[in-house]
Amino acid sequence: MIFIPAIDLIDGKCVRLTQGKYSMVKEYSGNPVDIARSFVDQGARYLHIVDLDAARGEDKDNRRVISRIVKEIEAGVEVGGGVRDREGVKELLDMGVERVILGTIIVKKSNLAVELVAEFGERIVAGIDAREGVVHVSGWTEGSDLKAVELGLRVRDMGFQLIVYTDIARDGMLIGPNIEAIKEMALRTSLPIIASGGVSGVEDVKALKVLESAGVVGVISGKALYEGRLTVKEACEILNG
Repeated sequence: MIFIPAIDLIDGKCVRLTQGKYSMVKEYSGNPVDIARSFVDQGARYLHIVDLDAARGEDKDNRRVISRIVKEIEAGVEVGGGVRDREGVKELLDMGVERVILGTIIVKKSNLAVELVAEFGERIVAGIDAREGVVHVSGWTEGSDLKAVELGLRVRDMGFQLIVYTDIARDGMLIGPNIEAIKEMALRTSLPIIASGGVSGVEDVKALKVLESAGVVGVISGKALYEGRLTVKEACEILNG
């Protein structure tokens, strides 16, 4: 199981939202490249980057920051947020990003999502973001009538090989991950799951480690790192043990 530190970008800065609400944003650093370097220095082998401006349809210069991280930091990088077409996917992959996470277009442009998976294979990952079990899209600003597990089964049939599953209600809250929902997603879909949302410290990482046998292959955390409740080194030691 792998630990993946999160770097969320707004206007080129490293921030965290609470429950995905843009009205509840906290800036942690004006230099995300340095943040990425510090995570890798502590043992991270992969980084999770979200372009929050692109996720809500705003055109800010976060691609430049992402490009610098890819070029300057020796770690795999996965990127999500606002990837709505083939050109956006291709731009990120050509930049050197290893995995591109699709969310909104899986729901709104499913045919395109299938085409992208067929073309780029495992480099395309399904991002399923849910609040109380219901899928949200467009930077978490729009609800849907889809249950998270229902979408999980759908993306499996579309050819996706990996799901990044985020519990929006717990994201940035430091109240612990939704263990039962994560386990259900893994068992029902039989796909590898990277779990995100709610990690508050060492005990939560240990709880998620138990789900490795169910198919959980990775853990994403952001706020717990920035608030000093967890270190990358601690998390990596637990998950690699």
